[in-house]
Amino acid sequence: MTSFRDLPIRDDLRDLKPYGAPQLEVSVALNVNENTHRIPEPVAQHIIEKLAEAVIRLNRYPDREFISLRQALAGYLGANLTESNIWAANGSNEVLQQIFMAFGGVGRKVLGFGPTYSMYSILAKGTQTEYQDSPRGDRFELTAALVAESIKANQPNIVVLCSPNNPTGTPVDITVIEAAYEALPSNAILVVDEAYAEFAGTENESATALLTGRERLLISRTMSKAFAFAGARVGYLAADAAVIDALRLVRLPYHLSALTQAAAEAALAHSSEMLATVADIRYQRDRMILALTELGLDPYRSASNFVLFGGLKNPAETWQKLLDRDVLVRNVGIANTLRVSAGTERETSRFIDALAEVI
Repeated sequence: MTSFRDLPIRDDLRDLKPYGAPQLEVSVALNVNENTHRIPEPVAQHIIEKLAEAVIRLNRYPDREFISLRQALAGYLGANLTESNIWAANGSNEVLQQIFMAFGGVGRKVLGFGPTYSMYSILAKGTQTEYQDSPRGDRFELTAALVAESIKANQPNIVVLCSPNNPTGTPVDITVIEAAYEALPSNAILVVDEAYAEFAGTENESATALLTGRERLLISRTMSKAFAFAGARVGYLAADAAVIDALRLVRLPYHLSALTQAAAEAALAHSSEMLATVADIRYQRDRMILALTELGLDPYRSASNFVLFGGLKNPAETWQKLLDRDVLVRNVGIANTLRVSAGTERETSRFIDALAEVI
């Protein structure tokens, strides 16, 4: 059987592996930072009704500009945004890919602060953009000085800050984002990836507050996490209207299906119900941090819906022993650590009990 490596693909892709976490059938899956709470039944019923209306019209292409959805997203974000400031795609990964396609490419550079979301380097490779990894500070924290100095030293075309950061959970202070923007070269943009922003709470201000007057600031969001909408694949972007125009140059025609638009609009109409589980998820996250500490492990500061914890002599062995107990977590490749998502109360308890047995 032919391997893809035997095909005439690009040389720079030949030795890569596809992105993806293990997909295993377990009763407690806490490995990919999903919201493990189901969508409320009344909201699900409304989504089904909107999908049924859309199905009747599937013989026609969807609204290429998805104006209604963009208006709903602008209303959700607030910050005096309008549909002209909003873009959306099939998950925030596609939003990021379109950004890299429009602003990256051969001879251009992306700067990230590792360890961070591994898709940044993968998207850079796919768009033939050089990826530069700049190390974080102690306990994976970022400071305004560290970020500004790295930007000035590397002179990138795209800077990506993940806030809160995946896989470490580290929040990024708004002053760090301000400093990063001020340090940008004139031919560069700053992307703030706020996939987990709703879990950070009001103590961590969103970068959307900085958009006015900063036409090279782009803020990526998703409905996958807090909205429990991972299976619907809806990511979106808030930025200056000129940025939205630039992304139109690289998007595929009618890239957002009528079904996706209908489902997302219906979910946004019930934002308060969809986000009702966020407080409990934050509680379960903090409960895990306390339990991990009591077990003698080393959980890192997290403003997300997951916890990275260290103090493990053999993470692979611990991962397997948890899996043997029907609990799936994530080994992200950081020495002596594993990452676990905050689940329901039952799932979180199962994880804590299983890890206590293993430890």
